[in-house]
Amino acid sequence: QVQVLESGGGLVQAGGSLRLSCTAFGRLVSLNAMGWYRQAPGKQRELVASITSGGRTGYAESVKGRFTITTISRDNAKNTMYLQMNSLKPEDTAVYYCKANWGLGRDDWGQGTQVTVSS
Repeated sequence: QVQVLESGGGLVQAGGSLRLSCTAFGRLVSLNAMGWYRQAPGKQRELVASITSGGRTGYAESVKGRFTITTISRDNAKNTMYLQMNSLKPEDTAVYYCKANWGLGRDDWGQGTQVTVSS
């Protein structure tokens, strides 16, 4: 069964930090990339950060210098990566979703984890 599991959200004060984790497993094809997206109330889902299996990263301008996505580690067919979020701002408040991009064009999404930054 294909699963994408996220954890690490919560409530933090502005200027604080959180670390999100994402583990994806269950497909027989190789993993191409993983990424974090977020969706705030009334807004469209947007890409926050991504990383390919080769280690190439990309960040939204709004999080550059504050967020860091780690390389994808593999253990027993489970692929895990983390998003370290520092200097959080109230505008970072959103539901954060992890997406796994596999070979043959398959994408899987997690259920989302809430991040709330108070001012």
